[in-house]
Amino acid sequence: MSGTTLLINLAGAIALLLWGSHMISTALQRGFGTPLRNWMGRHLTNRWTALLSGVGITGILQSSTAVSMMATSFTAAGTLSLAPALAVMLGANIGSTLVVQLMSFNTEIAIPLLILAGFVVFKLRDHSNFESVGCALIGLGLMLLALHMLGSTLGEIETTPVFHAVMQGLEGDVLIALLVALMLTLICHSSVAIILLIASLAGTGAISPATAMVLVLGANIGGALPPVLNAGSAVARRLPIGNLMVRLSGCALALLLLPLLTNMAAKTALSTPQLVVWFHTAFSAALALLFIGLTAPMARMLERVFPEEERVGDPGMPMYLDDAGLEVAYIGLSNSVRESLRAADMLTIMLDRLLVLFVTQEKQAADEIRHLDQSVDLLSAAVRAYLADIGQDGLNDADADRSQEILMFIINFEHAGDILSSNLTQLATRRARRGELFNDFELNNIRLLHAEILTSLRLGIAAFMGEDLSAAHQLVQRKETIRQLEASASREHFKNLRDDKNTWAESGDIFQRVLRDYRRVHHHIAAVAYPVIDRLGDKEPLFIDPPAEV
Repeated sequence: MSGTTLLINLAGAIALLLWGSHMISTALQRGFGTPLRNWMGRHLTNRWTALLSGVGITGILQSSTAVSMMATSFTAAGTLSLAPALAVMLGANIGSTLVVQLMSFNTEIAIPLLILAGFVVFKLRDHSNFESVGCALIGLGLMLLALHMLGSTLGEIETTPVFHAVMQGLEGDVLIALLVALMLTLICHSSVAIILLIASLAGTGAISPATAMVLVLGANIGGALPPVLNAGSAVARRLPIGNLMVRLSGCALALLLLPLLTNMAAKTALSTPQLVVWFHTAFSAALALLFIGLTAPMARMLERVFPEEERVGDPGMPMYLDDAGLEVAYIGLSNSVRESLRAADMLTIMLDRLLVLFVTQEKQAADEIRHLDQSVDLLSAAVRAYLADIGQDGLNDADADRSQEILMFIINFEHAGDILSSNLTQLATRRARRGELFNDFELNNIRLLHAEILTSLRLGIAAFMGEDLSAAHQLVQRKETIRQLEASASREHFKNLRDDKNTWAESGDIFQRVLRDYRRVHHHIAAVAYPVIDRLGDKEPLFIDPPAEV
């Protein structure tokens, strides 16, 4: 076979190995990433639990990079402390070695069985979880097939002079071997694939045990680099840089002890390919034991070195919509939720400033409301565009439903903000231009409606954020309370107009329109409950009326 043909076969085998790894990772993330992420967010109570969680979730997802992105999203949001997140990464490094261990037991009969089983499961039922498991099984079969192809191709390549020249260039040059493995891992974004490639090379007998271990160290460093390069903020850099520091420290120590490690390896009965696999596992396990007690001081140091950035400028500019979430659906949805909650915070401030405007007629309050409304509109447009781009590999059913919930939440809050800015603010300032104030009766009813709407706003956020079915039902039921408050205030106001002939008709019309627009604001807030009720299930069907037009 010609050298060109061998290189094409080698490149194809490596590409198939990477594609199989990609299929497994993306399929399992799409099917089970969200529940795993939610579980991880609720159960990381201490460093040992975090360590075991990292091992287990990485073993399932077969991607320490995916776990790193999960943990980084938690730490950036402030829902997970940096110390347990560092412990998660120590466990994730161990978990990725389990994948290598599994791949090392390569049997030819497993290849067709896995691909056949994956196809059957994929077609068994039209459900995203079945499809994800089927794709993962096919990906595993493709990885085993790629390893079989690699072994055959490398067996023929090892007799060529060029191959021996390249391998001799790596022998004895620690820095070159380290950089080669680092760059290959960085380019391929898969330390698992590169470790398996190193094991295949070791099987040809072309590299010594010492060089094989150096290549493994380089792959470990390269595997920690992509999350660092993809981090978008100082807070997001803390965890991946902490993980990189751990691996660099371990590699430096291992290189110092390389002669001793080589002597120890010579005394074992392991072949060089087995040595690659077990050294990779031992390296990650040793790092976990060495650094598990240092996660707290490391976290404090990283927080000092990478302080949270002060954000200035328009609050409507998105803060969390990074590119990493476009590739991994559950991270993108989490980012969108965080931005949507920022819009809810701005709506709360608008409501508070509106009440001040009704009471004091301050022009500054009206300007603040209009500026915040523009920010909500800007943020809403960014979230909608981001949601449209999430899930380049597709969304499972649950993630697609959650995406619609987020979309409905941000759209309804945008409409509520428009009513506050364009309608209620104008009604309040119209009285001020005429030199009139709202009387005590009007202000008391406005305050009452205002308090009820704030309560509904909190219920809406709880239903949306916690996917709380009880809060969603309460929110829908409160629509009748708001209707009764509006009707009662309107009747009493008309009675006062009949009794007080000096009251201007236009003044009475302004108050009636204020009552109506407050109810419209509440209508949009209550609308966020319906997607939650539809998705989580409702035994007794509710009458769902459409949101009011703006």
